[in-house]
Amino acid sequence: MTLRIELSKNPTEEQRKAILEPLIAYNDAKTGGSTSEPFALMVRDEHDAILGGLYGRVIFKWMYIELLSVPEQGRGQGIGSRLMAMAEALANEKRCLGIWLDTFDFQAPEFYKKLGFSQFGEIIDYPPGHSRHYFQKRLNG
Repeated sequence: MTLRIELSKNPTEEQRKAILEPLIAYNDAKTGGSTSEPFALMVRDEHDAILGGLYGRVIFKWMYIELLSVPEQGRGQGIGSRLMAMAEALANEKRCLGIWLDTFDFQAPEFYKKLGFSQFGEIIDYPPGHSRHYFQKRLNG
């Protein structure tokens, strides 16, 4: 078999899936398989419009928090802490080993530290002049 490497500057979803599927099969063979369980906690106004919230998923017995957004008018009122507490309660209910997430230096690293998260990584100059921080919080699982 002859293999070649080709650059696609505008990859399609089909190309992404073609790369992803053998990786998932390999990972499943090594880990016994996985299912990704997405969830969302929405912050809604009196008209039921979604103004923010938390989006994450549980995979490999860990909860990953992908998005946390508190509307401007709700900041400083404990909404972010309540969202995180609700996510942690769900993680405990699902017997997760922990929660992990990432944030930028101009977002909320100190907020996560106050919630008991510890930093396990940082990318400096991402974006240039800033940094991206990675946090985890171990649970009882």
